[in-house]
Amino acid sequence: MPRFKLTIEYAGTRYSGWQIQKNARTIQGEIDRVVRTVTGRSDFELYGSGRTDAGVHALAQIAHLDVSTDVPADLLRRRINDELPADINILAADRVPHRFHARHDAVARRYLYQIARRRTAFAKAFVWWVKEPLALDRMRDAARDLVGMRDFKTFAESERGSREESDDTPPTSTIVLVERLDVVEDGDLVLVSIEGSHFLWKMVRRIVGALVEIGRGRAMPDDPARFTAPASGLFLEKVFYKGEPRDVPIRAATPLYFSNARGPTSS
Repeated sequence: MPRFKLTIEYAGTRYSGWQIQKNARTIQGEIDRVVRTVTGRSDFELYGSGRTDAGVHALAQIAHLDVSTDVPADLLRRRINDELPADINILAADRVPHRFHARHDAVARRYLYQIARRRTAFAKAFVWWVKEPLALDRMRDAARDLVGMRDFKTFAESERGSREESDDTPPTSTIVLVERLDVVEDGDLVLVSIEGSHFLWKMVRRIVGALVEIGRGRAMPDDPARFTAPASGLFLEKVFYKGEPRDVPIRAATPLYFSNARGPTSS
């Protein structure tokens, strides 16, 4: 049975996350349904590199698909795309050796979070609009303190803190290696880019929420859970595998520029 590596982009607004759930519409569930339709098979495996939660988007989620078919990879991709909803798209499909595993072979993940500094008519589903001015220098200083191998228990969901946001690492540890955490400007957006080995459930959104509190002029919160950033601004940007370049530039997923010389308004 051939194995295909799928690179998938999706807008997560209408879905209850990546993973198949009973009585809920999910990204994996939609792709699973379409693969059954396109191939006529039910004996296949679709396995993602990790889970994204309800409302979270992906620029390049990776999955592997084991399905018995003679259809070439790119034709299979096009047939699947023809049946998928418009907010899910298979960017690439490639035949890979059976030893490739979308999750186990991943060496790092990178998430992007978009904070809007102005109201937007078009990008509400892809940003968190923060009305107050943000001191980016304070946010960057705090971000540097979160880089490295450390216990991120306070940034994880209390009831399911061991559940991975992007991975199924065993539930006994809340130790995470954060390799990079950058805060950059792009037009009227503030971009928070975080790269690491894996991420605990809601960890990325709670880091962003804490950084925003600091940018507003407050101290690092003792309880980051109180300041969890909304899912709308979060993207799974990239899943890295051995030998792939890691120097990917930080850029907006949905650019937000303001051309009026008077500058952005806050209402």
